[in-house]
Amino acid sequence: MNSFDRYLHNSDALPVMPETAVQLMRTLERDDTSMTEVAALIERDPGLAVKVLRVANSAAVGAQREVANLRDAANLIGMRSLRDLSMAACVANIFPTDSTFDRERFWRHGLATAGHAKVLAGLCNVDPDTAYIAGLVMRVGRVLMLMVEPEIVAHCDQLNDSPDSLIGHEMEWLGCSHLEVSAALAKRWNFPKAIVDALVAARDPLAALPFSALGAVLRLASTLADAGDLQLPEVDTLLAVQPELMARMGLSADALLKNLKSWDSLTQGVNQLLS
Repeated sequence: MNSFDRYLHNSDALPVMPETAVQLMRTLERDDTSMTEVAALIERDPGLAVKVLRVANSAAVGAQREVANLRDAANLIGMRSLRDLSMAACVANIFPTDSTFDRERFWRHGLATAGHAKVLAGLCNVDPDTAYIAGLVMRVGRVLMLMVEPEIVAHCDQLNDSPDSLIGHEMEWLGCSHLEVSAALAKRWNFPKAIVDALVAARDPLAALPFSALGAVLRLASTLADAGDLQLPEVDTLLAVQPELMARMGLSADALLKNLKSWDSLTQGVNQLLS
């Protein structure tokens, strides 16, 4: 038995990915996906459609006029952003709301990780849309860990007072990290193998064989999100914490400063997604 199987043994209690999200993810595999198709998929889930329209009408996407329907939203923010937004809404609402963890802070971190992963992927010849979804689910395993071993997970949280330190604390106290649990969940949800493998590789990207560029992007994005959550300068923090991985990916501070989005811009829509 793997060290993380204890979080997955009760299959009836595991979250189920909505069919709409599964269908949206499959559109990643095709180059001919259209705005009309993506909008039509979202419209099949009225609750999801309402959330997406709410975010599209918020400052989070910079809307200058009211968006009346999903096709207007697609035209305003683009088909890819509409799909990303819809996936975020699906994933953020598949877990119970009565958990003891700070749900809003958790998903702010998730949205920041996803947004940073998308930008980093574009700089590293990795598919940005795949990176966004992988970043979005990178820490979902922590929710299952919290349900099974709340005291130890909470202890790891208390120790987690510096960027990119959580994985080490989890390995010491739990014998595994949230990444393995997230990867197992992603596999159950029939996510692409590239995402599952990258989530595992993100625990130690430089040691992973074969090397996973997506896994490296995820670790860097998570570190940036940690810095934003702790209100630290993100690029300086990344340089201090992950210099070897940045060098392996050919990333410079100048490129990051030029292309990364702010924490606020990446996380403003979280209230609409969770309401």
